[in-house]
Amino acid sequence: MVDPNKIVFFDTTLRDGEQSPGCTMHHDEKLRMAHQLVALGVDILEAGFAIASDGDFKAVQAIAREVKGTRIASLARCKREDIEAAGRAIEPAPSNRIHLFLASSDLHLEYKLRITREQALEQAAEAVRLALTFTDDVEFSTEDGTRTDPEFLLKMITVAVQAGATTINIPDTVGYTTPEEYANIFRTVKAQVPGIEKVVLSTHCHDDLGMAVANSLAGIEGGARQVECTINGIGERAGNAALEEIAAAIMVRHDRFPYSHNINMTQLYPTSQMLAEVISFGCSPNKAVVGANAFAHESGIHQHGMLANPLTYEIMTPASVGVANTNLVLGKHSGRRALVERFEKLGHPLTREQLDEVYHRFTELADRKKSIYDQDLLGLLQPEKSAVATH
Repeated sequence: MVDPNKIVFFDTTLRDGEQSPGCTMHHDEKLRMAHQLVALGVDILEAGFAIASDGDFKAVQAIAREVKGTRIASLARCKREDIEAAGRAIEPAPSNRIHLFLASSDLHLEYKLRITREQALEQAAEAVRLALTFTDDVEFSTEDGTRTDPEFLLKMITVAVQAGATTINIPDTVGYTTPEEYANIFRTVKAQVPGIEKVVLSTHCHDDLGMAVANSLAGIEGGARQVECTINGIGERAGNAALEEIAAAIMVRHDRFPYSHNINMTQLYPTSQMLAEVISFGCSPNKAVVGANAFAHESGIHQHGMLANPLTYEIMTPASVGVANTNLVLGKHSGRRALVERFEKLGHPLTREQLDEVYHRFTELADRKKSIYDQDLLGLLQPEKSAVATH
């Protein structure tokens, strides 16, 4: 059983994340990322979808064999061939899990699976029992759980718990729910499903409406103690809840989220950077926690505050998440305080008169150049050179 005051991080970067366009990884890249995710401290590493392809099976199997220090999971539909493939793939891992999923919403049951509710309940129970012949750790997910009839959701979860599932995941598969709604789903499950106290509840949120992290945190408040997430929030469509944002929220707002976890916070930025190297794109500059601008300041007002006390505009230190330092960017919005500070670091302290003269030339240059470099600043000390730099 999980400590009720501890949050388990289930990372699905190598499964749900890799499924998204532009995020495909070859065998060695998945292994490299898996080792880094262990260094980050994730509790469960979903290595892939074993039945999806021969390559995915081999990648899951290699990770199960070579990567130590975390529980290795493989996704499987509630089909015998899926479960058997997942079981074989994760077998080498000392600690492993099969992650089953089955649609629970009428929309998915009717149009995608073309089965009845009763057939879905039978499949769920049979799949969990079969998975338990390969591992003692079976997670069951109610796909599209947030758009499922509440009474039927409770029935499906009850069936899975009675069959022996050790973790119940209620995914917001299409990023549809809101924080209050999601928290209430978990509260209802905890109150009405027999035996739920022996099971870990899990969140899995997508970001279609930009609420994946907020919903995940709401799920925790509702009673979930496992969060499923990805590095940089990669995943299907608009992505998954970003691991680094959830971990940072727990760190910064410990008053609201008084929980512990195993994430090594100083590995957040290095892990984000490694993922950006492995897949075809990095995260947006304004991405929370790990984006290039997350600890960058150009506005003169902000820079003045930062130089006086970093707490004025930064709620966490760069070092706390593995970023080297704060970056005071010089541009057309910068003020005298940041400019004189930069000149001092370059070995050129300025008098008030010199600063006024140089600042005037600096603003003229900044109106013409988007990026200001140290050599540009040094050129401002000599009027004839700065005149050339503006053209």
